[in-house]
Amino acid sequence: MRLLLRFASFLALVVAVLAGTVDAIQSVAAYAPVMTPLADGIAALGPDALNWVQSLQRTGAGPAIWLKALHWLFMQPAFAVFLLTALLLWMAGYRKKPAAGRFAA
Repeated sequence: MRLLLRFASFLALVVAVLAGTVDAIQSVAAYAPVMTPLADGIAALGPDALNWVQSLQRTGAGPAIWLKALHWLFMQPAFAVFLLTALLLWMAGYRKKPAAGRFAA
């Protein structure tokens, strides 16, 4: 299980770095900071991904607090969301080192 969590953390970190790189390139080109929201980043993947995002934001998808939290999440910068996801997955898959040390009997 730890291996899967670490691998998922690695993938989220790779996506975060790619999203941050794209934002940095766009910021240099625009002479102003550009941060792509998560919804726009997902929508750039294709029409199926855009339909998925829109279906999650429909009013019949769940309670109002869920919709507000989801809307807030989709408006955050994509690189920050994926960085936080990578950190949480890494923390879930972390193994503490033994207190006695490596060569303890």
